[in-house]
Amino acid sequence: MRLMTANLTLACTAFLAAFGAQAQNEPGSTLDKVQKTGKVVIGVRESSAPMAYAIGANHRFAGYHVELCEKVLAQIAPSAKIEYMAITAQNTMPLVQNGTVDLGCGPTTNNLNRQKLVSFAVTTYVSQVRMAVRADSPVTSFKHLDGKTVAASTGTTAVQLLRKYSHENNVKLPTQLGKDHFESFLMLESGRADAFVLDDNLLAGVLANSKDPKGYKIVGEVLGSEPIALLMRKDDPSFKKAVDDALVRMMKSGEVAKIYDKWFMQPIPPKETPLNLPMSDALKQLLQKPNDKPLEAYAS
Repeated sequence: MRLMTANLTLACTAFLAAFGAQAQNEPGSTLDKVQKTGKVVIGVRESSAPMAYAIGANHRFAGYHVELCEKVLAQIAPSAKIEYMAITAQNTMPLVQNGTVDLGCGPTTNNLNRQKLVSFAVTTYVSQVRMAVRADSPVTSFKHLDGKTVAASTGTTAVQLLRKYSHENNVKLPTQLGKDHFESFLMLESGRADAFVLDDNLLAGVLANSKDPKGYKIVGEVLGSEPIALLMRKDDPSFKKAVDDALVRMMKSGEVAKIYDKWFMQPIPPKETPLNLPMSDALKQLLQKPNDKPLEAYAS
């Protein structure tokens, strides 16, 4: 009996020790972590101009979302040092989920599936799928592309939206797929396609960095809208509230609109070319009435 009691005591001690170690490894408040370490890690992209991208050989990160992140952190963690971590569309979710990245600052779409994994701040950009054509092109509507070749990038929502538009409007839109945005744009540039379809902000970035930025224009109906937002760990509501409150203050004061103008209407590096992409009515409304609704709440 004594041996059984001793074994039971040892087992309980081992269990409690293991439970305690697990509890210590569980993530705490992001703001507490930032205060203890003196730094905050933000996730950025290397080639998603004008939202988040690297400039020059030293890889200085900049862009609309990067600046919003910096301004937010200046309010909620003013003494913390900001560390920039280059992330991709593929690893954004896990790196934010496990706390490696404190605040995701790339162009990430807020949808219901992702909301199961992470939390999104209030929407700070509404991406609209449209098309780029040559500056002298008479095309102003997707209906004008009936029977003409359209370029799109593999894996983008533009591909599905083109099929949907084609079916609903009885328009033939032969689509050639590029492996990335550069290859897709090359089809338009070389004359192998009459239009290149993609999110308007990414289209604007591609055009601004082309050999002849003034040789193209963005036109056409909006095929679909996607809310883009900063993101953070799901299990930290106090951090989300701090980020949301900071963004809402900036929206109400007009600061977000000024930052938007800087990155979408004024010349931006590295070529100092303006994107000339005015703020959409959808985003103007969101600045007046901020929310964190997912993609599924938006009409296509």
